[in-house]
Amino acid sequence: MSTTPDATPRPSGPTPTNGNPLVEIVITILLPALVLMQLSGEARLGPTWALVLALAFPVGWGLREAITRRKLSWMALLGVVSTLLTGGIGLLKVDPFWLAVKEATVPTLIGLVILGSNWTPWPLIRILVFNPTLFDVDKVNAALKARGTTVPFELRLRTGTLWLAGTFFFSAVANYFLTRWIVNSPAGTEAFNEELGKLTLMSYPIIALPSMVMMMGLMFWLARGAKALTGLELGDMMRG
Repeated sequence: MSTTPDATPRPSGPTPTNGNPLVEIVITILLPALVLMQLSGEARLGPTWALVLALAFPVGWGLREAITRRKLSWMALLGVVSTLLTGGIGLLKVDPFWLAVKEATVPTLIGLVILGSNWTPWPLIRILVFNPTLFDVDKVNAALKARGTTVPFELRLRTGTLWLAGTFFFSAVANYFLTRWIVNSPAGTEAFNEELGKLTLMSYPIIALPSMVMMMGLMFWLARGAKALTGLELGDMMRG
């Protein structure tokens, strides 16, 4: 039930919000993991209902964010779909191999879309990194135009798009091998749920945190290039 750099993201899907990130981690990672690992026994909820309850946390959080913001971003939508697919694999008792395939497929598709956008007028790095939420885009563009450095900056954005796609490809490979390593029991069993809970906990430090570090590195690499090309200080370019 992966996340992406985002990336990309068990059982979780919604991307980080402007709210308290610790609350999101508790609701979308810790609580589902505890439910899967502690309540899947037949003497408690059983494998099926424990899985349903665990999935309800990230799906409910995603819907809450959509209602609060009055829109559901495509990244959040992919996360909800990914979570529901995980539930389908568990409830339909599909071979765990397909869980690993699903975990790798979602970030791979995102990475391919980002990569493909590099050959369009609007590379997706403008949406995911160089956007009005993080940067004062108008001020940066005005400074670039005044100094005649718009083209070099566009080339930097294109290079950054390749690196951004690479972070999702890293997530895809890491998701696949981590899932294959941890989840081996038949779906629909208590052991499967416990392994899924372990995967949920381990994926954050092993996949999500490194992906976040890479994303932050990309953001500051882009900001440093913008500083050189615009003459603006970092604090003048970035919001907050």
